[in-house]
Parts: sequence; C-alpha cells; structure tokens
Amino acid sequence: MKTSFSTRLLRSNMNRRAFLKSGVGVASLASLAGCATQFIPESSRAPALVENRPDGVYLPSHVEGMQMIGTANQGEYGFGLMYSYAHRFWNVNGKTTSMTEIGPDDDIHLMASVWDTDTQMILPETGLSVEIYRGETLVSQEAIYPMLSQPMGFHYGANFGLEGGGAYDVRLSVGGLSIRRTGAFRGRFEEPGTATIPFEYSASDKETISFRRLEDAGARGAVSPMAMEMLPASTAPRPDALPGPVVGTGRTDGAVFVTTVLDTPPAGVDGQGQYLAVSARSQYNQMVLPAMSLSAALTRGDESLFAGPLTRTLDPDLGYHYGGVVDEVRSGDQLTISPTLQPQTARHEGYETAFGGVTGEMDDIEFTVDE
Repeated sequence: MKTSFSTRLLRSNMNRRAFLKSGVGVASLASLAGCATQFIPESSRAPALVENRPDGVYLPSHVEGMQMIGTANQGEYGFGLMYSYAHRFWNVNGKTTSMTEIGPDDDIHLMASVWDTDTQMILPETGLSVEIYRGETLVSQEAIYPMLSQPMGFHYGANFGLEGGGAYDVRLSVGGLSIRRTGAFRGRFEEPGTATIPFEYSASDKETISFRRLEDAGARGAVSPMAMEMLPASTAPRPDALPGPVVGTGRTDGAVFVTTVLDTPPAGVDGQGQYLAVSARSQYNQMVLPAMSLSAALTRGDESLFAGPLTRTLDPDLGYHYGGVVDEVRSGDQLTISPTLQPQTARHEGYETAFGGVTGEMDDIEFTVDE
C-alpha cells in the first residue's frame, strides 16, 4: 500500500525561536559545479543576460542566496517570508512574457510561501498581497506575483523599496483558493487569512547574502534547489508515490507531465468512471508547475473516448494536478495532453525561456497508455 502524499509531507513543527537564535538566517544552496562565489557591490548585482539563451531551461548568469525573515501560522495557513537583492524577473500574461527591470528605488526582492499547516503542502493559487509598515505608516503595498525559480520553485515575490534601515512589519494576506479541492481538502482554504511578520532590515546585512556567478551560464540544466529548513518544498510527488498506476510520462519545453489513473474519482469530483490526473513538474528539479490550462484526448483505435479540459485541482494525495473523469483507460489507448495556456506565473532567470516562455505555446505530448 502506498503511503499518502500528505502523510509523507507531514513534518514536525520547528522551533522557530531556537532557529533564529542559532544565527542561521541565510538559506544555503547545494554545491554547484562550475560556480564561483563572489561578494560584489550592489551596483554590479545584475550581470548581463546570457547571450543566445536556449529555448527551454538553462543555467542563469548568477545565483543569489536569500535571508529568512520569519514564519507565522494563521488558522489553516502557514506563511514564510524571505528577502534577497532586488532582481529582474519576467511577467507572464496569457501568451506574452515581458521582463521587469530593477527599479531605481527597489531595495529588496521580497518572497513569500504559503502552505497548509496540516500537511505542509504548498498552496499555489491563493493570491497574496503584501503591506509593509514602519510603525503605523504604510510604506508600500502590492498584490505580489506568483513566481517560479530554479532554486526555490513556486513562491510569491516582487521588488520593493524601503525607507532605510530599521524595524518594519510585513502583513501577508491571502484569499481563499478558487481551484477545486478534493479528498480531505474539500471545504478547506475557502476563507482569507492574514499574518504579520516583523522585519529588521539593514543594507549591511543584505550585503552578506551570497551571490554566485555561474561559469557555465547558458548551458542546459538548472540550479540545485535551496535547502530551506524552515519552509516546505514545492516539489511534486515522486511518480511512484502517486496513487494509481502511472500510465505515461512526457516532456515538453522543460515541463514533465506524469499521468496517472485512479479507478474512481477523488471525493469532491462529479462524475462516474476513472480519474485521469496529470502531475506537472519542472524537468530538472521536479517543482510543481501551476496555473496552466491543459486538455486531454483519449482514443482507442478510431474511437474518441474523451476530449476536453482538465481541471486544476488540489488533493492531499495527488498534490496539485490537472484532472478529469473518463469512462475507462486501457493499455494500448492513445492519450494526448495539450497545454492550451502556459503557466501564468512570473519567472526568474533561467526559466523565462521555458514552459512556453518564448512563443507562448507548448507542444502536445502524445503517448500510448502502458499499464
């Protein structure tokens, strides 16, 4: 019997005060081949983009560490807050990808994660807004972007300006999830939640955050994930840990689609028959790829058995996935998975040319069902 994904993700609560007291504040990166660590002035922290960037995932020009600010729980939501140097990133709007440069008043890149406090599963589609206060004065507020980065995977982030060093309070607010929830997640994440995390900022502390230029920038590949002891990872479940047999796996534009079939739909899904679930993750680091539009076509010889969209769904065992009810899937059937809209998430460098980022479109995946 396979262990539930939610059970495997369950972790013991960490003693945040002991962690902070230990002085461990910067999330470390796994060692990188061909990588040199440098500490350079802020004005030089945005190296030129890699020339002739490949279509797909590539090693970026540089890698930055990050400073952990803190965590907080509010009801069923867990919040984590981090920051690093302000940096460029790419916004996605439909089929269009456009770069956001570092602004003259940008001091930091603020990052946040949101997760389920019961299972420690990352929640990709809550929406998240940030208010930064200095005392009673509102310094900045913004609905920040859902983002994908190679070291961190899915998170929320944006560049912000501050009013010099000192104490701030950062208020993080999420809305309820609008996507389908199944199994033990039914009825959960419907209400908004807000948490406030204190932030002590100084430019000198920021300058201690690691900065690495990559000698093999532009090569195919991805930076290794960060070791973030205080935060859940945004990795997708291993294929052999998914419920139901994996009937096919395919790759397109840096995205890997692992397709599994359950004998019956999870609780909360209307319809009778089997349940087709597609778990989408990044090619190298197996990070969840949310906010796409996928459709599927299932055929047996000349007979069309299913053709239609797959629904974005959060399930405690399947994780974040795209799913739909089909009559029956048999060995030898032909299955086509079609990405009709690329992930609607901003991208850090190294991902902006992947997942449809160049043309706005991703190729279909076709395979013969193998049980």
